[in-house]
Formats: sequence, structure tokens, C-alpha cells
Amino acid sequence: MISVRDRARGCLLGLAAGDALGAPAENLAPEEIAARWGVLTEIERGGTDDTEYTIFAATVLLRHGHALTSEDVARAWREEIVARLDGPMRGAGFSELGTVEALRRGLEPPLTGRWHAHGWSDGLAMRAAPYGIFAAGDPDEAARLVEADGRVSHTGEGILGGRAVAAAVAVAMTGAPPGEVAGAALRAVPEDSWTARNLRAALDVVARTPRPLRGRALPDSFGRALHDSLGRALHDTVVVRHYPWTDLAPEAVALAFAAYVAGDGEVEASVVIAANLGRDADTTAAVAGALAGAGRGEAAVPARWAERIGPVAGRCLPVVAGRDVRDVADEIVKGL
Repeated sequence: MISVRDRARGCLLGLAAGDALGAPAENLAPEEIAARWGVLTEIERGGTDDTEYTIFAATVLLRHGHALTSEDVARAWREEIVARLDGPMRGAGFSELGTVEALRRGLEPPLTGRWHAHGWSDGLAMRAAPYGIFAAGDPDEAARLVEADGRVSHTGEGILGGRAVAAAVAVAMTGAPPGEVAGAALRAVPEDSWTARNLRAALDVVARTPRPLRGRALPDSFGRALHDSLGRALHDTVVVRHYPWTDLAPEAVALAFAAYVAGDGEVEASVVIAANLGRDADTTAAVAGALAGAGRGEAAVPARWAERIGPVAGRCLPVVAGRDVRDVADEIVKGL
């Protein structure tokens, strides 16, 4: 039996590994990835802001637990992010940059998430996993807590993306199969939302995908086959090609869940599929890795990946420098 601690560690290790694996493929199309790597399967460099913001979110959550409010999160941003900035913020997405500027102007949530034009980004979805670990087995509470966080930096579909991921992780932490995990994500958002429509459409694409592309056995021709079948179908279905940025939450969340389900919930397959789909590849692979790691536990994260995951450098958020996702996972489940 997989312990809660092992699932928590698997969740955050899977997230960090996906973040690192997908980083060099960010903003690329599947055919570009196939041309450059064939199949991107090995971590080339460290993670991005996804892992650092996840650690930061977990730290704030641990201070306040179920009593967490948006005001608590905004205070932490002011004291631990904004106050420590010396020059421009590095490695952050547009929603985070906009939130910092809103806080500097003295705004309070939810205006901090509405003031800038990027409240729909996947910046909340990328850091939602700790809420699912903390509320393991209770997807409604996980979604409520992540929304309290999200009102500081996001609005609309950006918040819904976070709700979907947090609720799904809470169910994955029980060992539920991928179909049930994806169902929890859908129940956490309005049925007629962009997020829900994209999730349903992406899962339908996966259901129609030939079996050889799915599961642990990834063929040598996987990169080209991914582009010709699953990748092309997913891009045609959920990708907003005319928009210049790749961090739309409804798009990224749909691609992440598609990879997770296509990989049958196995960590390596789920993360590799997500990274090779391109677009906001560090975030989609991070979310897929979090879902799969929560379901399969720490031992399911490939050792060659886990060995590359050490304490974060704090390049984006100096306040989390030196923190290791394994220790953060242990802290989250300590009081459960």
C-alpha cells in the first residue's frame, strides 16, 4: 500500500520533474520537438517558476491551514515576494508580474487578480497541487482553498484551472484511477465553462487515440506519431493558435489531463507525453506529473529524474531558495 507521505512526495517530485523536463520545449510545437529531440525524455536543466511557486503556495498554506484567506496570501506576496524584489522580477509569468504591480499599487484581492489582463493564465494551475495534497480525499475543500489563493493573482478561467487541478490531486491522492481523477476536475468547475469544455474535448480525443501511443511502452517513433495523431488532434481541438502566448489555463489544463489519461496515470508516460505536446510544456508536464505522482507515489518517479531534483535555486522567488520538494511534501502531510 502506498502511504500518504509517499503519494505527497510522488506528487511534488512528479511536478518538479515535469517542470524540468518540459522547460526546453516551452512554446514549441510537437513537430519542432520531434525534429530537435525525437522524443524528449531526459531532463536537461532545472525547473522553472512552476516548482518555486508551488513551494511558496505550500508554505503559505501550512501557516494557515483550512483557515487560509485571500488576505493571508496577499500579505505573503507583499512581504515575501514584492518586498524582496531588487530590480525586475525574473522567471515569472504575466499574471504574476501583473499581480506584483497591482500589489505595489495598494490593491487588495480580488482586484489584484482582475487589475491585469492575464487572469486567465495557468499560473494558479501550476501551483495548485499542494492544496490537493493537504485536502486529500476532499476535492471540494481543495478547490475552495486554491480559489482563496487564486483570487490574489487570477480571475475567471484562471481560477477554474486551479480548482480543476487541486480537486483532481485530492482524488489522485486516494489512489483513484485516472478516469475518476479527471471526473473530479470536471466537477470542480462549471459545466459550461471554457475549462470544462476543453477538458471534455481533450479527454474525448484521448479516448479515440490508438492504444500504441498510450501506456508505458513508448515506441522509437513516438515523437512523429505523437504529432501525427494525439498531438495534432489535441492541438486542433483545444489550442488557441491565433493567440500569441501559450499559458492559457483552459488550454494548458486540458493538455495536461489529456497526457495524464493517455499515459494511464503512469508518471513517466504522462510527463513525457505532456512535454512532447509542447505549448506551455513546463506547466502541462508539471501538472501531469503531479497527478500521476499523487496516484502512483514516490517510487513511480523515474530514479534518473528524481536524482536531478534538488533544492530549488530561488531564481524567481528568493524566499524559497534551498527548499526541496520532498521536505515540503513531508511538511504538508505531517499534520494529516
